[in-house]
Amino acid sequence: GLRVLALTQSRLISTETEEDDAEAEEVEPIPQQQIGETERALDPKDRSRIVAPETSIRYMKSKAYTDTYGCDPVWKSYRRNHKGHIPPSKTRQTCIRGKGITTGNPCPACRDEFLVLHYTNNRLLEQFICPYTGEVLPPSKTGLCQRKQRELLIAVEKAKDYGLLEFTVPFREYDYIDYYPQLKDKTNS
Repeated sequence: GLRVLALTQSRLISTETEEDDAEAEEVEPIPQQQIGETERALDPKDRSRIVAPETSIRYMKSKAYTDTYGCDPVWKSYRRNHKGHIPPSKTRQTCIRGKGITTGNPCPACRDEFLVLHYTNNRLLEQFICPYTGEVLPPSKTGLCQRKQRELLIAVEKAKDYGLLEFTVPFREYDYIDYYPQLKDKTNS
């Protein structure tokens, strides 16, 4: 499947003249090393390529990201497959072993190679922070594997240290008249 696709993509097709229309075109054999690189580039589970944080930031501003995730956080539509009706208390150790994805349903950060948990990628980090308390959301809610959860915690702390990510809890003004009936009497008189 992938090898045939790689062979057809890498062939050089030269323009034929009117005399050569009936003849088949000669194709040079492709070196085995080049075939392996092409297969690896086409493999969706391959994670050996390192994606720069700048590329991830550009990706999050692109139309492809909007088409995939919309306005929701990247973890919103993720549901982990597990045996039985009660989910496990802990998420898996890691989704990537060696250079490829080893699970059928990788976590939200592992399934998309362009989502890089880096301290400069504020837009991604803010999706994993609770808007009410400012704490990092637990992996039981987001579905991140334990390795990516550790990377997330480190990236958030580093972003806060560098001043790239700040969180202030919004001030909430309470109307104490609803809680204390004796105040209602004083305001009415």
